[in-house]
Amino acid sequence: MKIDGNFIVPPETHIWGNVVVAGRFELGPCSTVGGSIKAESIVVGHDAKIKGPVCVEKTATICDNARLHSIQAGGNIILRPGVNVGDVNSGETIFVFGKVGSVRLFGRAVKVYGT
Repeated sequence: MKIDGNFIVPPETHIWGNVVVAGRFELGPCSTVGGSIKAESIVVGHDAKIKGPVCVEKTATICDNARLHSIQAGGNIILRPGVNVGDVNSGETIFVFGKVGSVRLFGRAVKVYGT
């Protein structure tokens, strides 16, 4: 699916394939994406699942208990408590709030805040 602007997905929406968004992508809580995501920036709602890699040009915010294959961003990445993700690559800073599960965190800086 290709969107030539911003795309806001309501809660509990299921997308089977890949998603390409020219602008900001907001994935609603408890939603799933079966493929990869490419966007300018992204917000992933709580308890969402993304089975393919996520690649964004700017910032990424991953809310509580989301599950992702991997994420790569040119800007900052925010990981909220309970996030489970493979590799995390940021061109800037990775902010980790609470306990997250990750294979690898790679960025200019990684800041961890307890809960």
